[in-house]
Formats: sequence, structure tokens, C-alpha cells
Amino acid sequence: MTEKIGFIGLGTMGKWMALNMLKAGFPMRVYDINPAPVRFLAGQGAEAAKSPADVAAGVDWLFMSLPDTELVERVVFGENGVALGAKPGLILVDLSTISYIPTLEINRRLKEKGILFADAPVSGMEARAKEAKITVMFGGDEGLFQKVRPALDAIGNQIVYMGEVGSGQLTKLINQLLFNISCAGLAEVLPMAVKLGLDPEKVAQVVTTGTGRSFAADFFIPLTLENRFDEGYPVKSAYKDMISAAEISAHKSIPLPVVNATAVTFQMAISEGYGEMSKGGLIRVFERLLGTEFRKKKEAK
Repeated sequence: MTEKIGFIGLGTMGKWMALNMLKAGFPMRVYDINPAPVRFLAGQGAEAAKSPADVAAGVDWLFMSLPDTELVERVVFGENGVALGAKPGLILVDLSTISYIPTLEINRRLKEKGILFADAPVSGMEARAKEAKITVMFGGDEGLFQKVRPALDAIGNQIVYMGEVGSGQLTKLINQLLFNISCAGLAEVLPMAVKLGLDPEKVAQVVTTGTGRSFAADFFIPLTLENRFDEGYPVKSAYKDMISAAEISAHKSIPLPVVNATAVTFQMAISEGYGEMSKGGLIRVFERLLGTEFRKKKEAK
């Protein structure tokens, strides 16, 4: 493999995606504001860069995995950004989850500089990133998709070409909205079950095996029973999906009543101090309102 890959954003997901590309045999050049994952990957054979511009200047393909739209825009167009160091023909693939409308604008600006852009957000938590079993939703030129496919195959086991630029972010948003709705539904209904006298563990047994089953239920209910809200993406960070949905709803005149109700639950959780908890922590809003908790019964001593 002769293509040299750059990777910017070595957080919870990015570190493992970069490592798996490195293991697949791609020469790697990496950057993050946190030096720890840079040192980790340098120890595995990657080359450390000094800035996003420095990464872009020395690679053929560049991947990014960053927390939000604002940071992506700053890393690409800001001081010492990718656009400053990139040569025409650079392929830039954004693995971040950001808003759809800004994605189109990023593509427009990069096209003017001769930089080839694609959005390819991923789905799957840290464990799947480690195992190279995430889902990748690619939006961009199909020829470009086929060209970088070997790198994508190194990080995921479900690589789906969705269409033109922006299609990846739209698909990820659809997936996330359905997940968020499920999380908000659990948060609202499970405390009601306890308030009305049902046993939380028995309710959990039914919900995780019956028609009310969902990925959200399977993942969060066991953790909630154990009073654990530390696994999974924080509510405050995940709220960006609700903002993106509201932007699209307003621009395209698409009514989203259930999505809007879910956004209110997220807002309540953040305003009440639960924003750093996982989405399972949404339940704390309704537990407080009803004066109850969906937890395992404490064993008598």
C-alpha cells in the first residue's frame, strides 16, 4: 500500500480507527491536541504531526474523527488548518458526526481549493471501534468511495455507500434520531412502571425480550438497574443530533413532532445537571418528577 494516511482526532473512537488502519499496513501520520493518544500511536509505528496543516501536507488521504461541527470547521479552515497545508487532490474523509447543512458548505469550500471531500460518519461504540466492527455511512463520489474503501474496510464490517456528499450525515442522523427517541421513551415510561407498583427487574425482563425490545433497552436497562450512567455518549454531546434535526425541519418544512418531544427530554436532562451522563441518564428527569427509581432492589442484610 503506497497511500499515506493522515488521521486527526484520536479520541474514544478515533484512536482505535487510526490503529486499525495502521495495523492494515497503511503508513500513518496522526494529530490530536491530547498528546497521550499521539504517543500511543507513535509507539505503534505512526508518525506524529505538529498541526492539522502539518498532517495534510504529508499525506494522500486524510481522515478526521472530531466531536462536533464547530471543531471540524476550525480544524479544516482555521489557523494551521487542513486547508492551509493540503495540496490539490488531497482526499479528506470526515468520520465525525456533524450537521448536514454545514457539511454541504464544507464540501463547497474545499472543492474551490481542489480538495476532494466525503462525509463518512460511523455508528458503534468504543468496543466495536476496537474490534473494527463499526458501520460506516459514506457520502461522496462513488469513485472516491471505491478508492478509499481499503482504509474503510480496516475500521468497519458494514461499509455502506449512501450517495452524494451529505448522504452519510443524513443517514447517521436518521439512525441517531431513532436511537434517541428510544432512549427518551424508556426514560419516560420505565419510572411510570415503578410508580404504579411494578418490579423493575421483572419489567426489564419483559421489555428486553418482548415487542418493546430495542437496542437502547438492551444496552441501557441493565446499566440503569445497577445505577450506572457512565457508559455511552453523554447527553450533552448527543444533543447535537437534535439541533441538526431542528435545522433540517426548519429549512425543509418537515414536521417532526416526536423528534421535537425527544429534544425537550434532552433539554430537561441538560438543564437539570444530567448532561454528562450517558443517554441512559435521561431517566433521571422522570425519576425525579415521579419520586421513584428504576433500580434493582437492595438485598436485605
